[in-house]
Amino acid sequence: MDYILILDILGVIAFCISGVLSSLKKRMDAFGILIIAFVTSVGGGTLRDVLLGLPVMWLHDMTYVYVIIVTTVLAVIFRKKLSYLRKSLFLFDTLGIGLYTVVGVEKGLSQELPAIICVALGTMSACFGGVIRDILCNDIPQIFRREIYATACILGGLSYFVFLKLNFPESLIFFISGLVVIIVRLSAVIFKISLPSVYKKDEDIRDYW
Repeated sequence: MDYILILDILGVIAFCISGVLSSLKKRMDAFGILIIAFVTSVGGGTLRDVLLGLPVMWLHDMTYVYVIIVTTVLAVIFRKKLSYLRKSLFLFDTLGIGLYTVVGVEKGLSQELPAIICVALGTMSACFGGVIRDILCNDIPQIFRREIYATACILGGLSYFVFLKLNFPESLIFFISGLVVIIVRLSAVIFKISLPSVYKKDEDIRDYW
């Protein structure tokens, strides 16, 4: 099992747990929980593979399906334990985008794509599953809020190429780049950093309709 597959599966597990937690908050039934967990887990990876013209991972490797089913069942069984983790949904979502950003960049490089395209691919891979999850759960996707979300993925992707230019060991590049995404996301929440809004505080957006 190569390291890309390991990172991919770890990302699937992290996103699967975030999907389970989101669906539990909406009090969905068992089928709804499994569907949300599944699309959150494989949504970004599916988009990535389709764009690259590669075989969609979970259609050709049942390991992903088994991992999602087992993770979903365990997350539901131990949901009370997970609830003890403060902001557990945020935690697993953050881990997921960190892992998927790195995997997306690496897969783009394997297809000899330009650096900027690899960063975009990593960002889309990381964010798309969460977008589907939030839409199905009737929430505004986090990527469209003022929170630092996609920006963290972009910075992590850019750091990948910075460390690559500095001739860092490949295994260390994966670790540090994913860590950059996680640290930026965590720091943005802890220190309440957000992207600027185009609207003024007293501005009525109805004026534009």
